[in-house]
Amino acid sequence: MHINEKRLLAEFLELVRIDSFAGQEREMADYLTKKLIELKAEVVEDDAGKTIQGNAGNLIAKIQGNACKPALLFAAHMDRVSPGFGIKPIVENGIIRSDGTTILAADDVAGITVILEGIRTAKEQSIPHGDLEIVFTIAEEGGLSGSKALDCSQLTAKCAYFLDSDGPVGTIINQAPAHKNLDLIFHGRASHAGVKPEKGINAIQAAAEAISNMNIGRIDNETTTNVGIINGGTAVNIVPDLCELNCEVRSLDSVKLETQINQMTQAAENSATKYNTEIDIKITDCYSAFSIPESAEVVSLAEKAARSIGVTPIIQMTGGGSDASIINKKGIPSVVLGLNYQDVHTKAESIAVADLVKAAEYVAAIIAQA
Repeated sequence: MHINEKRLLAEFLELVRIDSFAGQEREMADYLTKKLIELKAEVVEDDAGKTIQGNAGNLIAKIQGNACKPALLFAAHMDRVSPGFGIKPIVENGIIRSDGTTILAADDVAGITVILEGIRTAKEQSIPHGDLEIVFTIAEEGGLSGSKALDCSQLTAKCAYFLDSDGPVGTIINQAPAHKNLDLIFHGRASHAGVKPEKGINAIQAAAEAISNMNIGRIDNETTTNVGIINGGTAVNIVPDLCELNCEVRSLDSVKLETQINQMTQAAENSATKYNTEIDIKITDCYSAFSIPESAEVVSLAEKAARSIGVTPIIQMTGGGSDASIINKKGIPSVVLGLNYQDVHTKAESIAVADLVKAAEYVAAIIAQA
């Protein structure tokens, strides 16, 4: 199965130069709409942008099938993390990276590019296929907001493939954890730190002791916790009357997730009692866990396609979230496929041209093997 490497690379380099952030995907959406129409797709842009007060919605496209074969869904996201403005890609020795001042945005421009090229290849080589559905979401990096607002009722596919992972090409992620955020605000009492410190109640001290008694990091192979952001204090000569902690818990097991939420909450409440502070506790359900059996069609098809292009499939779980977490909950069996980008979300991010080519071949192979 021949992939047009020159065309694939040119499109990737063009896409990473388009600035596209969560809630600000307009230019990317317009570009991709044109590309999808060139593929003879019917394209609809939904109202998800209004939901998140952004300037573009999710793109939902459908290419009519030419054979009696099952419908397939391929998906990737249009936004990226910072610093991702003004990306200047460089290709050296078969590796693509930025000039070092920004990320590369292979997450998830690589996913978009290989979907487009894989489908082009299937069409150009007259591969029989059922309906092909494509979804390019907004605000994946902004809390999966685009997929949460996506109306899946117009999608018919029973197998969905999200091109959005750093594993080697052939990686099939069939399990991902549930995720909850835990936000804690400690309310102390302000006072002059040099004149009357005894009149104050130090909210940062209370928060610090709470953290010291929390189970943080990897709890087991299914569960992780983190305290990611601490905000508190206004000046070094004022006893701080406020300290906010932003935490998260992830687990494949709902009981373990609740156990860790309860442990961290109890540590916070105990510290608040000790230091006579009030505490606000907010728990946010971000997304649910999913676990797709290896025997499921969406997994077995991906395995068969990988082997057809000489790749050994790797079925594994992940500790991260993606749009697949949301779409599985909405009833479409979904897995995440590896693209083998490296150092994601950093200025050192890179991807090999050969991996882009192999991933596009993988998309075409899934279409061919369905």
